[in-house]
Amino acid sequence: MLVIADSGSTKADWKLVHADGTHDMVSTIGFNPFFYTPAAIEAELRKSFVHEVPVDRAEEVHFYGAGCSTPELCAVVEAALRNIFPRALVKVEHDLLAAARATCGHDPGVACILGTGSNSCQYDGEKITDNVENLAFLLGDEGSGTHLGKKLLRAYFYREMPVDLREAFEQAYPGGKSMVLEKVYGTEHANVFLASFAKFLSIHSDHFFVKKLVFDSFAEFVDRHVRKYAHHVHYPVHFIGSEAFHFQPILNTVLAERDLKMGIVVKKPIENLVKFHLQNRPSRASLNRH
Repeated sequence: MLVIADSGSTKADWKLVHADGTHDMVSTIGFNPFFYTPAAIEAELRKSFVHEVPVDRAEEVHFYGAGCSTPELCAVVEAALRNIFPRALVKVEHDLLAAARATCGHDPGVACILGTGSNSCQYDGEKITDNVENLAFLLGDEGSGTHLGKKLLRAYFYREMPVDLREAFEQAYPGGKSMVLEKVYGTEHANVFLASFAKFLSIHSDHFFVKKLVFDSFAEFVDRHVRKYAHHVHYPVHFIGSEAFHFQPILNTVLAERDLKMGIVVKKPIENLVKFHLQNRPSRASLNRH
């Protein structure tokens, strides 16, 4: 059995490819090694996998995760996975490589993530060749759900939001300032809480104020990240993630204004990752039957 996982900070998708070619999907919470220990990851997976995943049948496990950006951070997740899948070859990679493989395949391009967080890289068809530093949600994450959430909250509390949108916001989130401050400064996963406000923006995506807010956030991401790559004008620019998917028309406009070539936009990369790994396992022909 081949196991492929794509994990963001919020959720993780697991695809199980069995020897007979059939596929199963399992969802769990996301595991960012900035916030989880190996023991915590293992405990959560044992609960989630107890009836759904035949762990002893796994031959290969490929885990792509947010936060898996250094060997030390990858090792946090790998330690847990080796205990869960004792007979498997376990490989933990950054979610940027997942974005590149799921969108570019073996072609060069710029691959971007616009989900709870954001990131980008230049890819030569085999490996990541450049990556503008990602400063996470406190200092960066431009274009992400977290960034959009912060911009929305500032607009509300600084009284910059139009009256009709303000009324809709207050109806959707009656907790006010105290609720927001408690969630942002009193919990471990403030980034996930901030990103949750992207749902409100999606619901009101036709509002002129929302369009401008999202446009500015995406433009900041493209200008600060994508346009720093040496070949950004020549390569297609691909995106994965819920924010890129839900606000694709605005993203198209941002790229068109900068004469950049829009590539593919994928909400979740897991299916494309399955295809990538099956196509690159010539010795495992039985797994290549979809």
